[in-house]
Amino acid sequence: MASSDADRRDEEESHGTPTNEEEDTGAQIAPIIKFEEVAVTNCEEDEEAILDLKAKLYRFDKEGNQWKEQGMGSVRLLKYKETEKVLLVMRQAKTLTICANHYVFPMIKMQEHVGNDKSCVWHAPNFSDGELKEEMFCIRFG
Repeated sequence: MASSDADRRDEEESHGTPTNEEEDTGAQIAPIIKFEEVAVTNCEEDEEAILDLKAKLYRFDKEGNQWKEQGMGSVRLLKYKETEKVLLVMRQAKTLTICANHYVFPMIKMQEHVGNDKSCVWHAPNFSDGELKEEMFCIRFG
């Protein structure tokens, strides 16, 4: 009976029963498609970042008379090197979709939101949807 156990082990090994040794087949896999490196721009190369903070942005919906969340992510104040104008840009964290995009003019007055010292409220012309419209914003910092 001992010889039949040995025969069975030899047969299992020859039929592909896994062993502890890894076998090097020498096969090489070449990529089917070769990708070339592409330069990606976000149109912020000519600007200096003055401020970059994580925040949550809300927009006041006049029709519903309530605050609606516009996005959560990085809010940046960018200063153009040539004109020295300051731009507020906010992108959502995961998708990088723009949820606020407007110039910061001296006439824009930011006020502390009533009852919350971590929030500010202001009115500004917004161009984040590709259409210029006056909106009221509230931003809350962590």
